[in-house]
Amino acid sequence: MKTITTLAALAALVISSVTSAAPVNINTASASEIAEALNGVGLSKAQAIVDYRTAYGMFNRPDEIVFVRGIGEATYEDNKDDILVK
Repeated sequence: MKTITTLAALAALVISSVTSAAPVNINTASASEIAEALNGVGLSKAQAIVDYRTAYGMFNRPDEIVFVRGIGEATYEDNKDDILVK
């Protein structure tokens, strides 16, 4: 029984660390920092954010992240409280 409780606690810890995002400034962060901070954004999508920023300039509002190819409304909604632009 103790093993099951330990495994359940470990699973809860892993799941909570996977689903929690950290605030990140998409105007200054590197691709790896963005990928680490935002849920559902891997290194490829994070690099697309950096590339977009390089090509078109800094983001003025967090919701402008949806202009990046591969970043949709669902990804924005999942992360909107953790996307900084200033």
